[in-house]
Amino acid sequence: MSSTLNPLLERYIDQLRYERRASPHTLSAYRRDLSKLARFCEESKIPTWQKLKAHHIQKHITAEFRKGLGSRSLQRELSSIRGFLQFLGQNNEIDDNPANYVRAPKAANRLPRTLDVDQVAGLMQGSPGSVLEKRDLAMWELFYSSGLRLSEMVNLNIEDVDLEQGSLLVKHGKGGKDRILPVGRCAIDAVRIWLRVRQSIGSDETTALFISRNGNRLSARSVQSRLTNWCLKHGLPEKIHPHMLRHSFASHLLQGSGDLRAVQELLGHSNISTTQIYTHLDFAHLSSVYDKAHPRAKKK
Repeated sequence: MSSTLNPLLERYIDQLRYERRASPHTLSAYRRDLSKLARFCEESKIPTWQKLKAHHIQKHITAEFRKGLGSRSLQRELSSIRGFLQFLGQNNEIDDNPANYVRAPKAANRLPRTLDVDQVAGLMQGSPGSVLEKRDLAMWELFYSSGLRLSEMVNLNIEDVDLEQGSLLVKHGKGGKDRILPVGRCAIDAVRIWLRVRQSIGSDETTALFISRNGNRLSARSVQSRLTNWCLKHGLPEKIHPHMLRHSFASHLLQGSGDLRAVQELLGHSNISTTQIYTHLDFAHLSSVYDKAHPRAKKK
């Protein structure tokens, strides 16, 4: 490494080690990222950090991308470079931080995991024995029936659900917006069963629809834990989480209707671009069917 570039880099690593108490793993990552930048400078005949410009850093990041480095790794590497050059600026070694004008490639959006219709049916099957299991089944049915967020589920009050009309009111959802959602037959039946036994663990003063063994409003963490235990008991993958039921609701509804705007309203998305991820899920499903069924598409 160049004798001009190396001393300042080592000073920065020392600051991370002794002043910021960075872990050995963090120090190793910073050293690796910045050593690559130093090698780039040497190969590009850039003699000092003062001569390093934004277009140089962009060229370096682009070269790393072409080598196959993932978007998240590139973002981390660029963050290391920004931190180092900020340190140089604070020590009057450079006039400006050129890394502030460089952006790493965005990471591709991961498609949300969903359950297929048979998996949902498997989740809901069985006769709940205890009072708490009846409550749990009512929650799983409502998640899938109405596409609720976890926070929306635990904030539901008894008066928010109209079983006669088959609807529920979400108050102050994401963005502070209210919305009215339909409730399907299976969810209505499950909630009715739960309400018949709810008083055995709660009091008339508790307004929450779903309550704990002690009669308090159920917490989000408890819902997640109960779903994990439910899945283990029924032989389902334990990594199923409440939001997967919301994703499954949206994906299945879009597959059946093709009405993206309606799904947007039901999910409470303010921007339809957020909802459009489910069109990718739908296409992924169609592609899978195509690959399996089309005689000229089957992979050897």
